[in-house]
Amino acid sequence: MSDTKTAIVVGVGPEAGLGGALCKRLAREGLHVLVAGRTPDKVETLAAAIRTAGGRATGVATDTTREQDVLDLFDRAEKEGPLEIVVYNAGNAAMGELHDMEASYFEQVWRVGCFGGFLVGREAVRRMLPRGRGTVIFTGATASMRGKPTTTAFASAKAGLRSLAQSMARAYGPRGIHVAHVVVDGGIAGDKIIQGIPQFAQAMGEDGLVSLDGLADAYWYLHIQQRAAWTHELDIRTFKESF
Repeated sequence: MSDTKTAIVVGVGPEAGLGGALCKRLAREGLHVLVAGRTPDKVETLAAAIRTAGGRATGVATDTTREQDVLDLFDRAEKEGPLEIVVYNAGNAAMGELHDMEASYFEQVWRVGCFGGFLVGREAVRRMLPRGRGTVIFTGATASMRGKPTTTAFASAKAGLRSLAQSMARAYGPRGIHVAHVVVDGGIAGDKIIQGIPQFAQAMGEDGLVSLDGLADAYWYLHIQQRAAWTHELDIRTFKESF
């Protein structure tokens, strides 16, 4: 094991997305970043871009709903250096009404949005406890706080993830591990919206979507907080967003 501190970001899709922004920011701070996502090409493309910019990164194709994939990811990270920060960013805003929803759909949304967070959180804690330090951050959404007619599956998963984060914070904060939950209240200014639904992005106007750089700054802020002034939950929105 080297002396270089490592970071894991789980749930990396497009380079211009929250996962990508977090990986780049952590690499700029000198950490060796394990870029984890389901699509091998995407994670390796981002890892290569980070290395080209002078950072350290390794792409690891990971299905966060598979326990062995998660175990392998953490073993890989520990070979690079002591684990400093883990971010669980997996999950999609899956929509659907309850009355015509297949059970398999609901279960899959839960497995990605909540069960994967359990696996990642457990493995992070197992490795951080002996050192008495580390940061674990979970990405939440508006649906973490309240359900809407078409967010039956998504809100259930996100609410479960939020409760998981709360339980972990209460159990492991006194033992030196900072567990935080970030509520992203609004659309994010990444490729999923800007390229995927450009008409929506245009309708939101300037500063109508949450900034990727602003989010990355906020996650890093959580990591570097003093132990005597930790934040557990941070909610972030553009100034235009009503709440």
